[in-house]
Amino acid sequence: MSTTSRLLAVTAFTAAGLLAAAPAHAVVDPVALSFCLAESATSVTALVDPTAPGIPAEIPAVACLAP
Repeated sequence: MSTTSRLLAVTAFTAAGLLAAAPAHAVVDPVALSFCLAESATSVTALVDPTAPGIPAEIPAVACLAP
C-alpha cells in the first residue's frame, strides 16, 4: 500500500468519524451565569490565601465555567 493511499484512507476514516459524531452544543443559561458571577464577586474571602497573601488563591468566576 503506497503512502498516498494510506493518507487517503486515514483522511476518509477521520472524516467519516467527524461526520458521524454528534454535535456538541453548549447552551449558556444567562440567569444561572449572572447569579454565579454575582456570587463570585461577593466572595472576596476566597481571593486571599492567608499563607501566601501575594498570590491569589483562585481566579474569580472560574467555577462559573464548569458544566
